[in-house]
Amino acid sequence: MVGRVSLFRIDELYKRYDWRKQLFCRTDINPTFEHYKQEVFERMKEYLEEKKEGYKRIDYALNMAAWKLYEMFKHIPREELHNMGIFHSGDDLPPYEVEDPAAMSRVIKKVASFFGASLTGIARVNEKWIYSHDCQGNPIDMKDYRYVIVMAIEMNPDAMGSSPSVTTAASTALGYAKLSFLTIHVAQFIRYLGYKAMESINDTGLSIPMAIEAGLGKLGRIGLLVTPQFGPRVQICKVFTNLPLVPDNPQGSGILDTCKHCKLCALACEADAISLDDEPSFKVQSPTNNPGVMKWYINPEKCYNFWYENSTDCSTCIEACPYSKIEKKPSSEFWRIR
Repeated sequence: MVGRVSLFRIDELYKRYDWRKQLFCRTDINPTFEHYKQEVFERMKEYLEEKKEGYKRIDYALNMAAWKLYEMFKHIPREELHNMGIFHSGDDLPPYEVEDPAAMSRVIKKVASFFGASLTGIARVNEKWIYSHDCQGNPIDMKDYRYVIVMAIEMNPDAMGSSPSVTTAASTALGYAKLSFLTIHVAQFIRYLGYKAMESINDTGLSIPMAIEAGLGKLGRIGLLVTPQFGPRVQICKVFTNLPLVPDNPQGSGILDTCKHCKLCALACEADAISLDDEPSFKVQSPTNNPGVMKWYINPEKCYNFWYENSTDCSTCIEACPYSKIEKKPSSEFWRIR
């Protein structure tokens, strides 16, 4: 057992993940990938003709509107983003003196909550979880950053109750918009104090192990972070910084013992993408997986293919998890005016 022994079991096969292996990156850069340059919504017109509940014009409009902010955010180069703004009066001030890193950690969590974080934790930057390369093939070096502030946003349980409908997908999209808003503002707060800060959502490193080391939750069969408060019904973002902080101290195993017996997420998955094995293992399921960590590996290709068949993404596994506390209901319940 190597590294953070109380949280992960890692073997000699483990290497830093290359983001070019990830599905969303392969869609953009790999011409041999089945869904190269395709939009998930390509079958939208077929579904609209069927007039199926949860796949109507109003549902697609809500979903695409919810994606707008994140789609703008992810296309802005980070340095350009950092230079945007009209307030430069404090640019020449010396760095804020942090006399008590523990107190500053509490301040950061207050700031994150103020800007919309449902959960916030702090961990040391662990090189194991930093991508080796970005989607364009550039090596990633985070040596200038000592800590990572990991934040989670709760996704709307009412919208998620009708998965795999487009209504549910809008909740995911809105989560990404909130993550964009949250990372921009927390990072800018730190920069105004005179320290380095870099926003990150899916880029730069593996969010789930960072969140586990920051004490936000544990890794479940579902392949997602499972939090005590919201289950896997969260989305994760992070801010890397050199601001003096105190890491949180997570306790216990990285695997939820209840996942060994529950299996509801795997049974609910229409794509059979989630393992039904009783125990976690080192057995990978697809080329997208990064070998070397003991866990229940999922098959992302099966999941992703279902998204294209469904003309939108899916959250059925999250809906099925008892920790999510989601009530199954038709999308019409979401739209019903009370």
